[in-house]
Amino acid sequence: MAHLALYPTGLAAERLSTSPPARAPGRTRTPTPRPAPPQAPPTELPRPPHAPLPPAVLLHGFADNRSVFVLLRRALLRDGHAAHPRRAVVSLNHSPLTCDIRAAAELFGRHVAEVRKRTGAARVDVVGHSLGGLIARYYVQRLGGDATVRTLVTLGTPHSGTRVARPADVHPIVRQMRPESPVIEELRRPAPGCRTRFVSVWSDLDQVMVPTSTARLDHPDLSGENVLVTGIGHLTLPVHPTVTGLVREALAAPARQAAAPAPHATPHATPGQPDDAGSTVA
Repeated sequence: MAHLALYPTGLAAERLSTSPPARAPGRTRTPTPRPAPPQAPPTELPRPPHAPLPPAVLLHGFADNRSVFVLLRRALLRDGHAAHPRRAVVSLNHSPLTCDIRAAAELFGRHVAEVRKRTGAARVDVVGHSLGGLIARYYVQRLGGDATVRTLVTLGTPHSGTRVARPADVHPIVRQMRPESPVIEELRRPAPGCRTRFVSVWSDLDQVMVPTSTARLDHPDLSGENVLVTGIGHLTLPVHPTVTGLVREALAAPARQAAAPAPHATPHATPGQPDDAGSTVA
């Protein structure tokens, strides 16, 4: 219900601004310059400044808009450290009339290029919910986006296709999310040397992913991790506090860890879970 109330607020496209917030109106006072006190010689070499956090680009799912990321966006804006207290966070809308994942991925790549140009960042992090994760993955895996996307976090994304609601096949983009579709087949192909790190969050209560394990990303050439969360529905994934914490943790990874290829899906199973279950969060 809360998301339905917020839905109209996400219909308009978000403006990307890299300017600092304006000061409140009022009087300003210029302080009188004073001589600097003498400084003691340094006892240790100065530490290099922290690298800024990459911009985060958020991409919503089918028949939704950027309003689904209101809470996650707010949380990501709080991340940072003393040298760089805030990261740029951009929530994108893709058109509800989009009928092709490939075309949507090409357009998404142009949006990423614009974010990089406006922020001066070499790479970005991406969070995609449902269809948004599939669009972002196609961009990374098939259109060379691994050069510009550091980490891709997917939330309830049908990486292997979903068999939910056959009548929904009237929409061509839903047909492209079926297990036997040419798009899903393309994503099964080899992707050697892919530089993007993937974190796939999937839920045992996701009614849209049929079967639920289709939201896992199991590809021999893609490095990353599958994280199982329990008791969270499909539409709740982008707004649930547990998932928000997982996203923040994934995007806080050091650049070298996020960018370097690593063995696929390194799980840390919880007690009582099979070793191949991946991470599990209750």
